[in-house]
Amino acid sequence: MLTKRQKQELRKRAQSYRAVVQIGKDQISENMIKTLHDALEAHELVKISMLKTCAISIQEAAYDLSAATHSEIVQIIGRVIVLYRRSKKNLMEF
Repeated sequence: MLTKRQKQELRKRAQSYRAVVQIGKDQISENMIKTLHDALEAHELVKISMLKTCAISIQEAAYDLSAATHSEIVQIIGRVIVLYRRSKKNLMEF
């Protein structure tokens, strides 16, 4: 569980990041979850954008992806989700 201060620091860092994954009309697939899992392991902090063609809500997508990848939601703003999961190899310093 991240503290408020840690989430604030992660939101600052995520501002300069580009979206690694996009959710489109195909919604959330097993392949997307695997890609997101690999990205979280490599980068720890991942930004996801949601296209307008997606049928599910941004909150539902964020909770589903968070549960599937065992990560924490740092921020949901507009059509962008930021997820964080501590890596076993690369450890991000706060």
